[in-house]
Amino acid sequence: MKFLLIGLLALSLLTSAQAADEALQQAIASPARTTAFVARDSWRHPLETLSFFGIRADSTVVEISPGAGWYTEILAPYLRDKGQLILAADDPDSPKPEAVKSVERLKVKLAADPQRYDKVRLAVFAPPTKLDYAAPGSADLVLTFRNVHNWMASGDEGVRNVFASAYRSLKPGGVFGVVEHRLPSSRFQDASSSTGYVHQAFVIGLAQEAGFRLEASSEINANPLDHADHVGGVWALPPGYVNKEVDRESYQAIGESDRMTLKFVKP
Repeated sequence: MKFLLIGLLALSLLTSAQAADEALQQAIASPARTTAFVARDSWRHPLETLSFFGIRADSTVVEISPGAGWYTEILAPYLRDKGQLILAADDPDSPKPEAVKSVERLKVKLAADPQRYDKVRLAVFAPPTKLDYAAPGSADLVLTFRNVHNWMASGDEGVRNVFASAYRSLKPGGVFGVVEHRLPSSRFQDASSSTGYVHQAFVIGLAQEAGFRLEASSEINANPLDHADHVGGVWALPPGYVNKEVDRESYQAIGESDRMTLKFVKP
């Protein structure tokens, strides 16, 4: 009887995992996603990346700095019925016009499709001080995609405060998932990450300093063709093409940046 119960429990867990996988695949395959966003799936690997972080349909997830909503378009419908999505976005009261415009664009996006976004909660993320975007110990996952270099531009205190806020927001056993442009360890990294690339060891060090344990790293989003040495930094590559037509074909051949994918756990 004991082994039968164990077997039934294992089958139940497997069935639940398969259902979650299917729901995530459906969210990624949704025709409601922005066409230009879908075109980047081959570089961003949303199914593999979110699965690596251990997301479930009943998770409480914080997405820090959602930008134009690339991952939000997947996360919101996936979490809508059983989970919770919190977007830690720019401060609408910011003195920076670009920050105000960014959060206003996000609000317009969410309001335009209430069937998908009606349960999304919008919170303020403005380092180094406004970082109470989720109640302490409330989140299962805190995720951020290609943002660490932006936080570094706000100074040493700012980036450390962000990692500390992620730790504070998570439940024990919760996951901090980070994807970031990767700078080869042999290359010099300035304190503000002016190229947009960051040493993987530096990110791991920040997380460990905040109290996290590195659970796993993945090469899901790696690109060995990217040597991270471009005029204009990472923004020279697609889709930015900051150099416009100069060397465009060579940047196109490289593709999007080489990226680290790191899974940290709060003990």
